Amino acid sequence: MNPLDRTVLRAGTRGSPLALWQARWVIDLIRERSPGARIEIVEIRTRAEEVPDRSIAEIGAAVFTRELDEALIDGRIDLAVHSLKDIPSALPEQLALAAVPPRESPLDAYVSWDGVPLERLPAGSRVGTGSPRRKAQILALRPDLQIVPLRGNLETRLRKIREQDLCGTLLALAGLRRMGREDAVTQILEPDVVLPAVGQGAVAVCTRRDDAVLLERLRPLEHRPTRLAVEAERSFLAELRGGCQVPAGALASVEGADLRIDGVVAAPDGSSLVRGTRRGAAESGRELGRGLALEILERGGREILSLLRGS
Repeated sequence: MNPLDRTVLRAGTRGSPLALWQARWVIDLIRERSPGARIEIVEIRTRAEEVPDRSIAEIGAAVFTRELDEALIDGRIDLAVHSLKDIPSALPEQLALAAVPPRESPLDAYVSWDGVPLERLPAGSRVGTGSPRRKAQILALRPDLQIVPLRGNLETRLRKIREQDLCGTLLALAGLRRMGREDAVTQILEPDVVLPAVGQGAVAVCTRRDDAVLLERLRPLEHRPTRLAVEAERSFLAELRGGCQVPAGALASVEGADLRIDGVVAAPDGSSLVRGTRRGAAESGRELGRGLALEILERGGREILSLLRGS
């Protein structure tokens, strides 16, 4: 008998609308392959929800995942569903990234209330984002804009555009699509304009490393090209020793046996920016990501990060 048929699996997730959508999507993928699977969603409140008005930098690392990791380790849940971009470069040693299903678009989108694209905004226009990565790259493109801190789930940020008299904000295109709000997109930002966050658009399914049966049963959810791409991106960020508060982005793409990765490190005010590209065998994505990070560090990225860290 399929172990997924004879026991109720507890799938942990944050309680935001997008997180719940992703959890239900993963559950549907599991049930497609194991029709008798019995799975329940367990909502877990994280530190990020406790202090919604504080920046992620103030709260600390792993703010979207720590409580879910703890629930996995102590057995309150059997698997956890995350936005992959929220997972730190190093997982707790007891946990494994069991499956990475097919990725949605990794790109960012600019959303506005009046439909005016970024390049046509008047000087001094106010754009909201809480992401240092987005802020730095937008200011490198348009240093005459004002960047206003903005946090919250998708609908909250869409609402705050009006409430805070902003011209617009930047959001992950994947989230807009998953929430049925692609109609709000003013423009999709191509990678040569804004490189996305590492892992953006991908969903991760984590389990306990010693749960061999569940690891095997989740294997069919795996999409190898997505795994190779995000591994390259995560290797890039790990070599920078960065997290979501470092103004860095990367995007890898796999075509056949080949992989290309683009990366960027930028000063928080956009005054300096170092980009690079590496190509090679898809199976060597981790080495390509690490090599690109080292190249960018040597070409000025190290100075940018040293200033950011105050050392």
